[in-house]
Amino acid sequence: MKLIVKWLLAACALLLVAYLYPGVQIQSFTSALIAAAVIGLFNIFLRPLLVILTLPVTVVTLGLFLFVINALLFWAAASVLDGFGVNGFLAALLGSLIYSVLMLVVDAALKPMFKG
Repeated sequence: MKLIVKWLLAACALLLVAYLYPGVQIQSFTSALIAAAVIGLFNIFLRPLLVILTLPVTVVTLGLFLFVINALLFWAAASVLDGFGVNGFLAALLGSLIYSVLMLVVDAALKPMFKG
């Protein structure tokens, strides 16, 4: 149940990102659902691999390179999906930052609801 609620809220967060920042476009709620699922899958499977491969750069930049990894995954999701668009790397960086902050709020809101 928690996974479904988080997925729906992640899609709503993507719609809010598109509303707040014109560099990110979402055509419909269905597109947002698909994009949220793809971003989630990328974060599960690709992000750990990228973090390990770029560990020296991440250490040298004191962790700031993780923002670049997040932006690349956000941009990659937009490039493989119809109905979800990002206008370049800078837009992906800002969009992924807004999305990350919104997902932190979602996680904090869901924590008390799904204890145990």
